[in-house]
Amino acid sequence: MKRYFGTDGIRGVAGDMPMTAGFALHVGVALAEVLTDGQVDVLVACDTRRSSDMLVHALAAGLTSRGANVRLLGVLPTPAVSYLTRTTDAAAGVVISASHNPFAQNGIKVFQGNGKKLSDKLEHAIEDAIEKAIEANGEATPPVIGSRIGRSDFAEGLREQYLESLLADAPDLAGMSIALDCANGAAFESAPYVFRALGADVTVINDAPNGNNINVDCGSTHPQVLQTFVQEGQFDVGITFDGDADRALLVDRQGRLITGDHILALCALARKETTVVSTLMANLGLEHFLEARGMNLLRTQVGDRYVYEALEAQKLTLGGEQSGHVLFLDRAPTGDGVLTALQTLAAVNALGEPLEHWVDALTLYPQTLVNVPVDANLKAHIAEHDMVKAALQQAEADLEGWGRINVRPSGTEPLVRVMVEGSDAERMTQIAERVAAAVARVA
Repeated sequence: MKRYFGTDGIRGVAGDMPMTAGFALHVGVALAEVLTDGQVDVLVACDTRRSSDMLVHALAAGLTSRGANVRLLGVLPTPAVSYLTRTTDAAAGVVISASHNPFAQNGIKVFQGNGKKLSDKLEHAIEDAIEKAIEANGEATPPVIGSRIGRSDFAEGLREQYLESLLADAPDLAGMSIALDCANGAAFESAPYVFRALGADVTVINDAPNGNNINVDCGSTHPQVLQTFVQEGQFDVGITFDGDADRALLVDRQGRLITGDHILALCALARKETTVVSTLMANLGLEHFLEARGMNLLRTQVGDRYVYEALEAQKLTLGGEQSGHVLFLDRAPTGDGVLTALQTLAAVNALGEPLEHWVDALTLYPQTLVNVPVDANLKAHIAEHDMVKAALQQAEADLEGWGRINVRPSGTEPLVRVMVEGSDAERMTQIAERVAAAVARVA
């Protein structure tokens, strides 16, 4: 069991453990000890949360105290840090962001020098180093003194390198009217720049971050905002990002949502893939769509890190999640919302049919999702409780032949998610609520 890392970094309510300035300093010390060797660069960026400045500077203090040099990037999407870490001589990259979570929360995401997320082994090593730093009150031995102490500065020109990488091999969007919802987050400047540079007529909403409004009634966690905006404004397409812009969802002219399942289907066809990787939450409709066209769907645990591991193990390039967190491993080792949107629009152009055609072509089964609040220490074991086991067994018997159920702990929040999928919406809701009630009784 990990002590601090979840499925995507370390997260919590900013100002409370583990997202305090003191803890961030200890994380900086630990990262320098595990990931760096001497005075090497570590890139640090953040999203637009009010608490990001506090955590950035505390983390930088920990890194420099152990000899690392910090290059501050300011507000940038998470995938920008992945790209810049692997294309410079940086030993690591860090993003202060809680992604799609509410603004009061924050997180610490870490990339290795190759731009990839940390392995379980490295996360465990960093957790050991964090606890060592806490026990020593940050005073590790031997001391780093004099000219060996690291420095920090604001990196110049790296943001532009990332933007130019997105424009390379991107589709021509001249004449296309596009609405962007930037979630008052990290893409509020970079995303409009990219789509305008490609010739699109761009209208942007939720691009005025004030530190408190990231993800609030906007972005990919609230896509209905953009759906209404696109339909009323008669745009060709809408694109909505989450707070750190590592995922994207699209909206067609009719205001219908283009999920990660749609994106995977479209891109798999255009790229002529043989196998696509997604998670246990991927819709049965995607599986049937791919099978009908001679392609396979490989399912993993929920979380983009598991999708990535399966892609690497099978030497595949395309995978992702319903949330719009899509991986194109021939382009980047992590999800990138702007890249995902560009690749989807390129696939539409290559296939010769409008986006609306593919929404109709992919028949998705209804899914009912119930989130049950649970104690953070209990959520990993909740499905092992006898009462929950009995409810699951009954649900699986009821669903046999027409649907499926999945119960899993959230990797980022104190929740257990109950998902039921099938053709009978009313029946699914009843089953989901019955299982959720069993979870709630033992939570």
